[in-house]
Amino acid sequence: MTDQTAERPHYQRPGWVTRNVFNRAMSFLTRRGVSVVGSRVLEVPGRRTGEHRRVPVNLLEHGDAAYLVAARGTTEWVRNVRANDGRLALILGRRRTTYRATELPAGARAEVLRAYLARWKFEVGAFFDGVDDRSSDAELERAATRHPVFRIDPEPAG
Repeated sequence: MTDQTAERPHYQRPGWVTRNVFNRAMSFLTRRGVSVVGSRVLEVPGRRTGEHRRVPVNLLEHGDAAYLVAARGTTEWVRNVRANDGRLALILGRRRTTYRATELPAGARAEVLRAYLARWKFEVGAFFDGVDDRSSDAELERAATRHPVFRIDPEPAG
């Protein structure tokens, strides 16, 4: 499930404005059914408390699959998804869909990162240290080691 290196995982902590203004506004809109450029609210139990944690994320539909990309690196939501064996829910309005996430190895992330950056570089480009959707495969592969990517598949009902 995990793809961690021996070094300390990359993480860019969100600032006060992101945590207290942007994330709250995005969560508010998404919980009311307004998806801003593919936004959803990710819900996953906290790995220490078991309490449900919610954070806005960008759902990327690419090819025949759906993905979540951790633009800021090994975030709390990434750690919680890993600890919860890949189980998570995405919320849009009143619709709550459960998924099973499978983390892609770093070598298989470049194509997904290219698609993600093509769609959201205006929002997340600063976290990729100059790498964007026009970067070479080699540059994307180097960036991929710092940005976890999960393919998500709906859990069967039952």
